[in-house]
Amino acid sequence: MRREWGWWGLILPAFLLMTLVYLVPIAQVLVISVTEPRPGLANYERLWTNAAVQRVVWTTLRIGALTTLIALVLGYALAYRITLSPPRQKRFWLLAVLVPLWISVLVRAFAWVTLLRREGLMNQGLMASGVIDQPLALVWNEFGILVGMVHYMVPYAVLPMLASMGEVDHRVLAAARGLGAGRTESFLRVFLPLSMPGVVAAGVLVFIFSLGFYITPALLGGGKTLMAAEWIKLQITDLLRWGLGAMLATVLVVAILSTLALFSRVVDLRRLFGTAR
Repeated sequence: MRREWGWWGLILPAFLLMTLVYLVPIAQVLVISVTEPRPGLANYERLWTNAAVQRVVWTTLRIGALTTLIALVLGYALAYRITLSPPRQKRFWLLAVLVPLWISVLVRAFAWVTLLRREGLMNQGLMASGVIDQPLALVWNEFGILVGMVHYMVPYAVLPMLASMGEVDHRVLAAARGLGAGRTESFLRVFLPLSMPGVVAAGVLVFIFSLGFYITPALLGGGKTLMAAEWIKLQITDLLRWGLGAMLATVLVVAILSTLALFSRVVDLRRLFGTAR
């Protein structure tokens, strides 16, 4: 009994801190969403009746899904390359994956603006090589948002998949090759299924992050392509529609929790994220 109380004594401060700095503000947002400007569910009705709200929700889901898909494809190829590399090269590749995580997201977003704007290096290079005659609109639109978000999310996709691939016994691949399977067949029928837990974990992680992304869409979208986080900021700080902004914030939290609950019924999320034994 004393030992159990000792464990609770260690956990209690962290629990109280999380309650104060996380759960209480979320509860306040929920209350605001049903009390401003008047009590009721009028704000939530706009999810079904207001075209602007529906457009923001659809844009957020579409960009989040595309970002997740592209980040998974690129991240899987990179994680597979790292897994098969010799130890010395593996350290180099891991450093290349981790370095972007140490750079401010604001700095990276401004760097992409410099590269993709009409007078940027990308358009200048394409025009100098004769590929295009006029500058392309590569930024301040949905394409620019996708580029910036994928660049940010690829490391988050690589790490879970790399951990999953590291658990695959390469003797299984050798056995498949010995039984007559080619390189492509052994990858598709053996390695890929065994690495799927990491793919699922990376997909959940990237999609959840993408739903609430703010800085990159705000800078690379130029206010022309609004995602949920930027729209919430606009409602609360510029238009002073606290109830409407709190409503979409609540929907965003519910969507994230629902995504986790859905995948938890299919796979063990504790194992996916490395907390189970």
